[in-house]
Amino acid sequence: MKKENKNNNNIRYILFFLFMFALFIIITILNINIGSVHISVSKIFKIIFFRQGEKGYYNIIWHIRLPRICMAAILGGALSLSGLLLQIFFNNPIAGPYILGISSGAKMVVALTLVYLLEKIGRVSSITLIIAAFAGSMLSIAFILLLSKYIRSMSVLIIGGIMINYICSAVTDFVITFASDSDIINLHGWSLGSFSASNWRDVGIAFVVVTITSVTIFFLAKPISAFLLGEAYAKSVGVNIKVFRVVLILLSSILSACVTAFAGPISFVGIAVPHLIKRGLKTSKPIIVIPACFIGGSIFCMVCDLIARTAFSPTELNISTVTAIFGAPIVIVMLIKSSKGR
Repeated sequence: MKKENKNNNNIRYILFFLFMFALFIIITILNINIGSVHISVSKIFKIIFFRQGEKGYYNIIWHIRLPRICMAAILGGALSLSGLLLQIFFNNPIAGPYILGISSGAKMVVALTLVYLLEKIGRVSSITLIIAAFAGSMLSIAFILLLSKYIRSMSVLIIGGIMINYICSAVTDFVITFASDSDIINLHGWSLGSFSASNWRDVGIAFVVVTITSVTIFFLAKPISAFLLGEAYAKSVGVNIKVFRVVLILLSSILSACVTAFAGPISFVGIAVPHLIKRGLKTSKPIIVIPACFIGGSIFCMVCDLIARTAFSPTELNISTVTAIFGAPIVIVMLIKSSKGR
């Protein structure tokens, strides 16, 4: 009986991943196909695989749409994984980088860095932005951890995170309002979240950072499984709890920082996607959930970005506006279910 259940579970996991990969390919094609300039599927395949086609279409695909799609996929997966790690760390399904104020802390420090460096030297490297975002993430995390020593209620701790969010957002808005350098003109759009400024250089940097971090998380699947069964059990199988918790926070902050540095703060992805993935798979096994969360986050952000740039074309919505529309109802349903379960 156990063997039969295991086989059924394995079949469900395989089918789920096949469905996700098929959906990923379909969404990718739609993102390239749909826009202010419609490009047929046959032209897309010729340009991507054979580098043949009209120069105008070639430039649109290779220099505008593909970098944006790749960035949405990479950062969407990163944000979903970041949320998953925070949910494991705080043992709370609505913990996420946006809700806890981590994204806002990263946004604040990045804004301050942009203003200062653009005024002094006129340019800012992508690595500098990631470091600044990481510093901001760690600042918010440090404050939340400090609060957690005095506040045992997770609901109150979440409210503390929301307050951090408001404070950091207020400081960022203040910086943007009084920024005098003409190069800061795009800072307001970035602060609301967007993949529109993506280029291949940034995609390459984001890919390296996110891939290394995500692979590290995948190899931590076994200690994460032990941690989910309780700290006492994790200790009994040799997991150093203090070190492990620090590693979880660092990895989550790196992923969140990378997202904020390149696309600005993006809301609700880190909460909604892990919840949907676990519901779809009907399991919380990290070795299954970790890769599924990454693919799910990629698909979610690609769909939201497609809606953001086409729903009211030529006007483009901020990505956080769309992710909030789809993500917030999921969080509300989660809260209702958790309150009923008490």
